[in-house]
Amino acid sequence: ISYVQQKYGRAQVAQIITFGKLQARAVLRDVGRVLQMPYGQIDRLCKMVPNNPANPVTLAEAINIEPRLQAERDSDPQVAELMEISLKLEGLYRHASTHAAGVVIGDRPLQELVPLYRDPKSDMPVTQFNMKWVEKAGLVKFDFLGLKTLTVLEKAVELLAETGVTLDINNLPLDDTATYELMGRGDTVGVFQLESAGMRDVLRKMKPDKFEDIIALVALYRPGPMDNIPLFIARKKGEKELDYLYDTLQPILQETYGVMIYQEQVMQIAQTLSGYSLGEADLLRRAMGKKIKEEMAAQKARFVDGAVEGGVPKNKASEIFDQVDSFAGYGFNKSHAAAYALIAYQTAWLKANYPVAFYAASMSLDFERTDKLNIFKQDAAKHDITVCIPDVNKSEARFAINGNEVFYALSAIRNVGTQAMQLLAEERKENGPFKDVFDFARRTAGIGLNKRLLEHLIAAGALDSLEPDRAKLMGGIDMLLGEASITQTEKETNQENLFGEADVSESATLPPPLVPWSTIDRLTHEFNAIGFFLSGHPLDDYKSLLQRTRVASFEDLETRVEKEVMVAGAVIKVDERKSKKGNPFAFITLSDATGQFEMTAFSEVLNGSREILQVGALVVATVSIEREDGEMRLLAQSMRPVDDVVANTEAGLRIFVEKPEACEGLRTRLEAVEQPKHKRGGEVSLVIMTPEREVEMRLPNKYAINPRVAGAIKAVPGVLHVDEV
Repeated sequence: ISYVQQKYGRAQVAQIITFGKLQARAVLRDVGRVLQMPYGQIDRLCKMVPNNPANPVTLAEAINIEPRLQAERDSDPQVAELMEISLKLEGLYRHASTHAAGVVIGDRPLQELVPLYRDPKSDMPVTQFNMKWVEKAGLVKFDFLGLKTLTVLEKAVELLAETGVTLDINNLPLDDTATYELMGRGDTVGVFQLESAGMRDVLRKMKPDKFEDIIALVALYRPGPMDNIPLFIARKKGEKELDYLYDTLQPILQETYGVMIYQEQVMQIAQTLSGYSLGEADLLRRAMGKKIKEEMAAQKARFVDGAVEGGVPKNKASEIFDQVDSFAGYGFNKSHAAAYALIAYQTAWLKANYPVAFYAASMSLDFERTDKLNIFKQDAAKHDITVCIPDVNKSEARFAINGNEVFYALSAIRNVGTQAMQLLAEERKENGPFKDVFDFARRTAGIGLNKRLLEHLIAAGALDSLEPDRAKLMGGIDMLLGEASITQTEKETNQENLFGEADVSESATLPPPLVPWSTIDRLTHEFNAIGFFLSGHPLDDYKSLLQRTRVASFEDLETRVEKEVMVAGAVIKVDERKSKKGNPFAFITLSDATGQFEMTAFSEVLNGSREILQVGALVVATVSIEREDGEMRLLAQSMRPVDDVVANTEAGLRIFVEKPEACEGLRTRLEAVEQPKHKRGGEVSLVIMTPEREVEMRLPNKYAINPRVAGAIKAVPGVLHVDEV
């Protein structure tokens, strides 16, 4: 946009206005704020309104199909008032904004042609006509599409340059074997245009081996032309005979194995067969796209007559026109497809040849989207690339690389702030690594160190290299903030510590935690700080118990032949919607140690499982598996908490105790999971360690043992070790 402003003049270039309306959720939020209702209550009500951007429901429709909204309205007079006012205001214009990509360029100052508006957030003028009316005013609309992938490529080149590798991304060889093998495996997570599950399946079937195949695939993989993909693949592999419609059309259709894919092919066919000029061929392309009956009849007569003059039989000419016409409505511009295919190839080449830089660059551009970061982390693990937990002594503000490792970005931790993390990294570069947590607190006092920031750094594991006990760090936050406050005050008043900084650091120690963290506690805090499980997965501790109950991992589902299986996962996201009949259903995203997957839950299962479908919760779902066009769909039949499922596995514990005072804590924890006599459970033995001997005694009752219970018992003071049996 800056380029066209400079080339054509700032007065002759403008963006296009859009008008935002008060839709169902927005009107509830705005009216609720004016009524001074609690934010939490408004947010809860808004989430009851089905979210379907493709076909937004009105507030009246939402109230009609959602019993929870009706119940809230009928039980709370303030909610009733909120809905009454919102129903009156819904649909009104709320604000003016700018079109995401639309730009107009005039041959004279635009103020002479259309009224203009000045967006207070931008120095660029905006037309007061929206995109529909700005064209009727005589202006040409251009779409300027910004691609994040271009920045990913640029970032990867920068990362490689830091390691001494110089790369000219715009002059890569287009015949790289490793790149085409990567595509043929469908190993294209993170590759521009080629990363959807359906696209990966097509790549595995097609096995592209030249750049033209990628151009064709980009053009074909859309509603309509997608029906031609099996034919394209069969002809490419020699499984079906090639058909070029007519001998003279072979040079035009040879590249795509006789399958019409591009708009340019339509125009070339009209030129070659019927003697169209370039201008006439373009008019034919437009007419076929609009399907105006009278215009199409005239075009057919022109096409057939021209072909007959060139020696083509009339019946054949008519048949070719009909075939071209049936395709042309879906035709794709080849130059557009080629540009996209080149970027797809460049990202695939990077992944095939420099995967560490590829992952780091991709994650840097998606650092606020934890769902994408989790996918990249799991895909990197399949390539034996480790995404390390953030570390204040190694990580940068953005993702960085070292050998076969990607250092997690400090700024990707929630609630820490990019600027603060940049200052932290600069401090470390200027004055060396942090020696301990007190040295860290003193030296980062000036970056705005506060309780929330420190809590999230600790929970994410960013201070593990200074103190691995995260519970101890969390318990000592006030002491660390006090140290930072004193240091900052001394700097502001130009005073020095009487004892010297080194003496203070060496003498200061953090108190032991009141309650040590179990593995699941640590991972739960990590999930809250990062948005996914990075250093491990809470189901790791359940692995043997889940195997006993025949629960499959996501990785195993591809090879399972049963129609119904049990699968376990941590809840990552619940996207609840309404069917056309008004029944609720949800797309539920789960993750386990082997990957992230989605299942669909319809109303009966969803309504019976809402209480356990909290983000981060561990569940076991019985799912039916449907396979279609290479894609696997999971349909939830039932869901239960993972602890309920493993409670019947009869898993037991041997608890090694070195101090008698541990017994009281053990009794408290075991009483909570003691099983009635008629229920199954595991046996527990206490191994008392004394200087003279070891005494083992088996407790008389049965207990519902799971990793949470084992973790809590390990944390009891005086317990030396716990073995699962």
